[in-house]
Amino acid sequence: MDTNVNVGPTVPILTTAAVLAAIVGAFYGSGAAGGTPVQDAAQGRLGADSTLLAPGSGAFSIWSLVYAGLAVYAIWQLTRKARQSPTQRRLRPLAAVSAILNALWLGVVQLNWLGFSVVVILVLLLVLIRMFMLMVKNPMESAAERWIMWATFGPYLGWVSVAAVANIAAWLASLGLGRDAPWIETAAIAMCVVAALIGAGTVVYSRGHVSVALAMIWGIAWIGVGRSDGGLTTATVALGAFVSAGILLVFAAAAAWRLRSAEPTTKRTTVHP
Repeated sequence: MDTNVNVGPTVPILTTAAVLAAIVGAFYGSGAAGGTPVQDAAQGRLGADSTLLAPGSGAFSIWSLVYAGLAVYAIWQLTRKARQSPTQRRLRPLAAVSAILNALWLGVVQLNWLGFSVVVILVLLLVLIRMFMLMVKNPMESAAERWIMWATFGPYLGWVSVAAVANIAAWLASLGLGRDAPWIETAAIAMCVVAALIGAGTVVYSRGHVSVALAMIWGIAWIGVGRSDGGLTTATVALGAFVSAGILLVFAAAAAWRLRSAEPTTKRTTVHP
């Protein structure tokens, strides 16, 4: 049985350093500090018009939310309350690893190593999935902990899930797979449907938390936007993406309300992000 044990400062400080590295890496990867913007790196294969599963350029603004959340988390997890949390003792190392992998992905992309970037983002996805599972199974001891964790790592997981699909599609396209194939649009729509189903699954598994699903709705909808304008338009894929995102939005709202309503009144003290 876990008891509150005050963790020493070493791991929290290293976690803060890892998050800072990810934020600095993002600043460099945006092109603001001399790096090549991600959409232009890897010969432009990660751009908004690179594949049928590439989200429109506006989708990437979600990173501002994710990095802001990570910054808040990095500061909060240094506090005495967070250092006494047994849940944070499990999650903090994974949070640090996710930040390091994030920075590594940006570095790999800057080197134009598209195939290796797929490996990195899949490992990052697995780390975030593990965090998600631990967040569901382990109690959060305060409202601040619940909101910081779900408002940060929920969107983080949801967006990386969509970004991983786009990253894999870009890598496969670089190998020539599916180029001008008659089934490519059907495959793109199928992936949007699968992503929506996964998003729905996160709401059910987490008993009503919607932050992962909302980020996935954002990403899927922006795939629709990307296919509606720009240099790679297709009404079929755009419609498939918009319908998938819309159905997921309705399901997430309905399922969250039903799951929250089914909980005992004494447990319904906060709204799940």
